[in-house]
Amino acid sequence: MKVFIEPIGRLINEFTKLPGVGAKTAQRYAYKVVNMTEEEAKNFAESILDAKRKVHYCKICGNFSEGEICEICKNRTAETICVVKEPKDCVAIEKLAEFNGVYHVLHGTISPLNGVGPSDIRIRELLERIKAGGVKEIILATNPDVEGEATAMYISGLIKPLGIKVTRLASGISIGTDLEYADEVTLARAFVDRKPM
Repeated sequence: MKVFIEPIGRLINEFTKLPGVGAKTAQRYAYKVVNMTEEEAKNFAESILDAKRKVHYCKICGNFSEGEICEICKNRTAETICVVKEPKDCVAIEKLAEFNGVYHVLHGTISPLNGVGPSDIRIRELLERIKAGGVKEIILATNPDVEGEATAMYISGLIKPLGIKVTRLASGISIGTDLEYADEVTLARAFVDRKPM
């Protein structure tokens, strides 16, 4: 005997394809959709289709954009380029309102175990932007995990010989964290990245 009728089962199955959505959450989402008015459900479905139709990657930086070139690339100078793994990383940095440069989205990181090499992410495009001139600093803002560190080291090795300043986001112990609870890698990184007071 089927637990769910076919339309609900199919909807649950589609929701489980979203990252971080397990079976129970997908079930709650499906019930919510079924209980929406037809107008609400139509608006929900249209917003998904609208985003799929209108959101593209900026041809310069690779961030999300409605047009060929995103608003950041149109309105900011490219003297400083912040290199990130994914478009959502740009959003996290933009929320800080501290960075006034432009971005370069790699759409991945080097991960030999997963078969992802330097040619599989947007490193060549970054080098082309640098060679076009005007770039003074590259900020490497990939995640502080094994793949992010490997990617940052690889890119740094390519860019330093070009005479461009290369920096890496600092990482280490979070504010409010007790040293005894910090893992060894984070604590070691905090020592390496220490700065004068």
